[in-house]
Amino acid sequence: MTRFVGIDPSTKTGFVAIDENGQVVRAKELTGVSAQDPKRMVTLIHEVISHVQKDDIICIEGFPYDTQRAMFAGGLHHGIRNELYKRGFSYTEVAPNAVKKFVNVSGWTGEKGSKQRLTGPQKKKAVMKAVMEHYRFTHTSDNIVDAYILGQIAYELHVEKQDVRFHELLSYQSEVIQQILNPAPKVKKTKSKKVKV
Repeated sequence: MTRFVGIDPSTKTGFVAIDENGQVVRAKELTGVSAQDPKRMVTLIHEVISHVQKDDIICIEGFPYDTQRAMFAGGLHHGIRNELYKRGFSYTEVAPNAVKKFVNVSGWTGEKGSKQRLTGPQKKKAVMKAVMEHYRFTHTSDNIVDAYILGQIAYELHVEKQDVRFHELLSYQSEVIQQILNPAPKVKKTKSKKVKV
């Protein structure tokens, strides 16, 4: 059975698996064992991998742009990807902003000209509210809610690749799917030479 899996790596990693009928068959926050590294990280990675199944189509949230726990986050993100690779699983990486955009959350509130940036907790609440409005899915863990969005993205990528769409995506969702399938080429930055005067 094909499942559409979302993984949101964090100290409390969100894991969601959605079946072909759109039903959540697994929603779990994974933490590993111990508060000390490397045991915590190793057991957390093992826990994530133990929930993945052979025919899963997986989306994993991309690396956070800024984090207070950069070393742990970087190690965890790489560790999960390495284990998926070692076991022959493919996955699609989805940028954190694309996850939010998929449910129409930009990280800003207010009208043009007087917009204010949402803080971490405000943004998490906005995403949770948007997921409830889009999919009627609720959970107390923002990590599981993000993993749920990733599972939905995995499903929509599968549908797009199979060309068997039964419903229209909203414009912002379609943009996310197209950006993942057809990423813009990376522009190589050139160093500008400083001229001494």
